[in-house]
Amino acid sequence: MDTHFVSTTQKKGNSFISTINEHGLVTDSGIADGGNNEGPGPKRLMLASLAGCTGIDIVSILNKMKVSFSDLQIDTEGTLSEEHPRIYSHVKIIYKIKIAEEEKNKMQKAVSLSEDKYCGVMAMFKTFAKVETEILYL
Repeated sequence: MDTHFVSTTQKKGNSFISTINEHGLVTDSGIADGGNNEGPGPKRLMLASLAGCTGIDIVSILNKMKVSFSDLQIDTEGTLSEEHPRIYSHVKIIYKIKIAEEEKNKMQKAVSLSEDKYCGVMAMFKTFAKVETEILYL
């Protein structure tokens, strides 16, 4: 079994620093919410984790398929529920990529594999949110 460990310490106010392996990550809330805006909020980091997870999958799968591509960008948009605890109820992932016309079907396959098989973060999101994907070819 693989276990992950993160240590988080309050810096000041709503600002925290988490140590993940050897990497420090600051989270905070915005000034309107009583923070100092010293780092991103935890919910937005969840969207970044989702994009990073599926992005790693996409790059790995396309490389294994020997597909040339460039300019990969992944935009994530999460809609929060109205009632507390405010969680993401709908998430849209938009993949933007420059890829040859004849390779577009392989990109679609890579997205499907990430969505349905490999991306653990996406699997977690699907337990509480509707997840929608779209590919925009540049």
